[in-house]
Amino acid sequence: MSFSDPLSITVSSVTTPLPRVFSEGSESHYSSSDGLIVVTASHDVGKRARRMLRVDFSKLSPDPFKPDENVRRSMSNYMVFDIPSDGFSNAEALAVYQGFKTLITASSDALVTKLLGGES
Repeated sequence: MSFSDPLSITVSSVTTPLPRVFSEGSESHYSSSDGLIVVTASHDVGKRARRMLRVDFSKLSPDPFKPDENVRRSMSNYMVFDIPSDGFSNAEALAVYQGFKTLITASSDALVTKLLGGES
């Protein structure tokens, strides 16, 4: 089973469609037409199941040493579920995720803002 195709992501009020560009085994990639935004979904299942959803976001910006030339800069943001093969149901894992999501989005993303500022 796969995600809907295309996915879309909104960053800074700009929505970008991300059609599936790769699918093999338990991994799929969805990419913007310019390749600057890529979403990856993957699953590695053994004694534990590691389920990952990742966004790689790139942009072109001036090179500080050659201001007339642009260079590609990138960052990524991802979430991994690391679940033992038994002992947790999908519903329980979802409940933990919902608690995590509430924690990081509370007070207009204050915790993430502090994390990005170097606080712990």
